[in-house]
Amino acid sequence: MQVRAIAKNIGIPPRKMRLVTKTVKGLRVNEALAILQFLPNAGALPVSKVVASAAANAENNYNLNPDDLYILNIVADESFRIKRVKPRSHGRVGHIMRRFCHVSVIVSDDPADAGR
Repeated sequence: MQVRAIAKNIGIPPRKMRLVTKTVKGLRVNEALAILQFLPNAGALPVSKVVASAAANAENNYNLNPDDLYILNIVADESFRIKRVKPRSHGRVGHIMRRFCHVSVIVSDDPADAGR
């Protein structure tokens, strides 16, 4: 059975978040949480929270064993952008775009789900 969790509007750009999500995709949930605990990237903490949330959803809502779960799919999508301007020399302007992202995690306990 597939169970998902979503974290929205995380203040880290999706390009940096994808570096973290690629490392844990396809791993067991316990292994992924152990790896995320020691990653130096800023996106490791929000990703570990959403992976733990997906495992908790599976355990509490569907009575699945959290030791059997693995990460079927994990995606960092783009969210909104905060647009600001910064003064530059000669009367010009420098644009600043602060990017945010959504992280979606799908965990599963059935190995047959990998083919879908």
